[in-house]
Amino acid sequence: MLLSTFAFSLMQLCVKFLSHLPALELVLFRSSISLVLSLVFLRRIGVNPFGNNKKFLILRGVFGVTALSMFFITLQNIPLATAVTLQYLSPVFTAIFAIWMLGERMKPIQWLFFAIAFSGVALIKGFESEVELLYFALGLGSAVFAGLAYNCVRILRNSEHPVVIVFYFPLIATPLMAIASFFIWVTPVGWDWLLILFLGLFTQVGQVYMTKALQAETANKVTSLKYLGTLYALLYGLFIFGETYSLWSIVGISLVLFGVILNIRTKSAV
Repeated sequence: MLLSTFAFSLMQLCVKFLSHLPALELVLFRSSISLVLSLVFLRRIGVNPFGNNKKFLILRGVFGVTALSMFFITLQNIPLATAVTLQYLSPVFTAIFAIWMLGERMKPIQWLFFAIAFSGVALIKGFESEVELLYFALGLGSAVFAGLAYNCVRILRNSEHPVVIVFYFPLIATPLMAIASFFIWVTPVGWDWLLILFLGLFTQVGQVYMTKALQAETANKVTSLKYLGTLYALLYGLFIFGETYSLWSIVGISLVLFGVILNIRTKSAV
């Protein structure tokens, strides 16, 4: 999960550098690269790319496409660390959905930790002037759908190869984003193409290692390790993009991380 988080942070950096291209177009490029890489790998090892439990494979793909599309839009329109912090509320939603999707137990005190995390979100929205309500809502929506996708991965852990699970994301995303991008297309130029290639490669690495982690551990525990991505995003934003954050925004980000970290420690004892 640590390798996955770092790879995804580099993917986010690519998206931020490509803010002049439509977000859905980037999802198309990202999914197209992942589609080819996954298919080649599965054919090489002789695994059926379409898997066994098609219902949850499709659901994982649909939830993942929705989450990523919302996330790319927020990455391009609000400060990097703020966008990542909102999306990294996904462990909270993962834990909540895991109650009825996986039957995982929750201690009552975990709800307090979730409340701490959401109080941080409230501070970010209240004191971060660059965060419009639309992008704030899209950031939260991304976390919700990511939580659903992670639980689908957990359901599939005993029946599917990790790359089959990864494959269903681009299988669903590529045709949908191709249709959507037709109406908003902007042709990449120059270095854009190299960044797009890296976008796809970093995403593939992140997806594969995240899937392996989710198959090996409880959904609540391993997805919470994604909080490190907020720290990467904060550093990238400060030193690469010159983004600034108010004291209250920093406090809000810290509360989100604090709530998630406390949840990790509590969940590991369940």
